[in-house]
Parts: sequence; structure tokens; C-alpha cells
Amino acid sequence: MGTCSSFLQHLFLFLILLAHLSLFQARTLSSDLQALKAFKASITPSSIPPSSCLASWNFTDDPCSLPRRSSFVCGLSCSPDSTRVTQITLDPAGYSGSLTSLVSQLTRLITLDLSDNSFSGQIPPSLSSLSNLQSLTLRSNSFSGSIPPSIINLQSLQSLDLSHNSLSGSLPSSMISLAGLRRIDVSFNKLTGPLPKLLPPTLIELALKGNLLSGSLSKFTFEKLHQLEVVELSENMLAGKIEAWFFQLPSLQQVDMANNSFTGVEISRPVGGNSDLVAVNLGFNKIQGFAPANFAAYPVLSFLSLRYNSLRGTIPLEYSQSKSMRRLFLDGNFLMGKPPAGFFSGNGGASLSGSFGDNCLQSCPASSQLCTPAQKPSSVCKKVYRGRP
Repeated sequence: MGTCSSFLQHLFLFLILLAHLSLFQARTLSSDLQALKAFKASITPSSIPPSSCLASWNFTDDPCSLPRRSSFVCGLSCSPDSTRVTQITLDPAGYSGSLTSLVSQLTRLITLDLSDNSFSGQIPPSLSSLSNLQSLTLRSNSFSGSIPPSIINLQSLQSLDLSHNSLSGSLPSSMISLAGLRRIDVSFNKLTGPLPKLLPPTLIELALKGNLLSGSLSKFTFEKLHQLEVVELSENMLAGKIEAWFFQLPSLQQVDMANNSFTGVEISRPVGGNSDLVAVNLGFNKIQGFAPANFAAYPVLSFLSLRYNSLRGTIPLEYSQSKSMRRLFLDGNFLMGKPPAGFFSGNGGASLSGSFGDNCLQSCPASSQLCTPAQKPSSVCKKVYRGRP
């Protein structure tokens, strides 16, 4: 009886030992392992600091095995069964080199984030194989070439951030096929051409500032974007008139289209008096005509910039009656007359910041910061208004 009990005890201990040893056996799928090795091999060795995540990628150990003590301590995550790589999020350590096309073998990848490094070369078209990818972030690197058209095959993609690179060409024309995409940021590249004719209806944020985009705003591009909250198109070459339908987008909150070549803006009162529009920046364009009074009808609009355009006429009285306006920039136009007294008295005047300077205003109180810088010389104003003061 004692012999049998001793045997069972030894067998139990042996099974426990086997279970512990299995934790240290290679578990990562071989194709994932091959992709990770190629990923590291494509990075310039001298750009890998000793204390960085990539420095800990020691392939004498298995990437997904636990516990991790000295190898693969950061930079990647694996599936619960420790067989597939699901996330690569590198630290901003200044890594340089290229992005290997073999990353396409990581077919369970959900997140790929290489931001704030010095990767260069083209974005591999083979990324289209990452059918589970939800977030692609290549921000602040030196990627060049065009955005691969095959990117539209990333059907699970929710966030795309390629900003602050050197990408050229145009945006893929069929981006509407990315049915779950909620955020696009391709700002500060060298993209050219018009906006895509259709954008995903799930889009919440569209950021394309700092490129070379041209053309006008098409209602066809935006009309189905009922969830769109943020539009950043500043520092491009967009032109034409911003029509009233644009500000009627039902979820719109923030608009920045400064530093373009827009020549006009139309705006109607919000439907039903309701709107979430908080901030509008249309400064440094070529907008002519009168300052649109209907901006004041937007109940939560707190920031409005129409600075350095070609506006004429008087400052709308409605602007001074707005209960939500906190920052108002009208400087650098040809506005004339006396600014509404409501800007300089009562609670509204005390809480408002901005500028009415560099216009053709008369009797703008020199004691108010709103009246700086100084107005244009009268000779300039008389020329604009054909001799009238």
C-alpha cells in the first residue's frame, strides 16, 4: 500500500513538473515567429538602444511564452493561448529602417503602432492581409511613396494614423469600403488631388491638414457622415465656397479649414436651434462678403475665427449677443463702422478674448485688448470702399 502511495506521489510531482516545463516551450506559431525575426532584422541595429523594447527581443526565447523575465519584455502582446501575436506597439526609441512586408504573416494582429520613430521607405501593400487589424498607427516617421490602394482591404480597421510622414499621391478613392473606420489622420504629408468622393459613414474624425489637397467641398463626399464630429482640413489648397449644408452635418463639433483658398461661406441657422458645433476656424482664406451673422445662432459655439480674409461691412450685432462665444477673431479684414457696444460692457465683454484689429473700424476702444493691433491706415480703407470713410 505504501509503495503504491509513493508511486502516485511521484507521478503527481512529475505531472506538475511537466506542466511547468510546458510554459517555457516554444508556443508562438512558426509564421508569426518568422515575421517577428524579419521585423527586427529590417531595423538598423545601431538605432536600437540597449534599454529599448526591441533590444529585449531575444529569439533564444519564445516571444509568447510566459513568464517573461528578460526577453520580449515589451513591444508586443500575444493571444490568450500564447500562440499568436496580436499587438506590436513600439516605444519611441528612434528606430530606423523599413517595415518588412512579412509583417503580413501576423494575421491575428489587432494593433500595429510604430509612431514617433524614424522608419522610412514605402508602406508595404501586403498589410492588406491583416484582416483583423483595428488600429494602424505609423505617425511621425519618414515613410514615403503613396498610400497603398490595398489598404481598403483592411475591413476591421477602426483607426488609421499616417500623419507626419512624407507620403505623396492621393487618398485611395474607395475608402468608403472601410465600413468600420472611425478615425483618419493623414495630416502633414504631401498628398495631392481632391478629397475622396465617398468616405466611410462611420467616420467620427477626419484630419487631413498640412497637405496639398485641392478642389472644393462636395456634398456627395460628406452627406452620409452622420457621426462626423471633427474636420481638420487646414493648410491645403482647397477652394470654392463652403456651403450651408456643411455646417448642418448632425454631429459636427469642430471645424478647422484655415489656410486654404476658400472664397465664400454660407451658413444657415441650425435645424431646430440645436447643434453641437463648438469651434470653427476659417482664418487665412480668401473669403469675401459680409461676416456670416448666423454663426451666432449656434448655441454652444465658443470659438470663431474669420481672421485675415476679405470681409467687409460691419461686425454683426448678433456676435455680441451670443451667450456661448468666448474667443472671436475677426482681425485682418476690411470690417468698418463701430463694433457693437456689447463687446465692451457687461459680462460678455469681460469673458470674450480675440481680436478686431487690422480692420477699418472706427471708435474701437483703445483700452480693449479686442482692438489690438491697430486698424488699417485710412488710405487703405478709403481705397477699398472707393473713397468712403
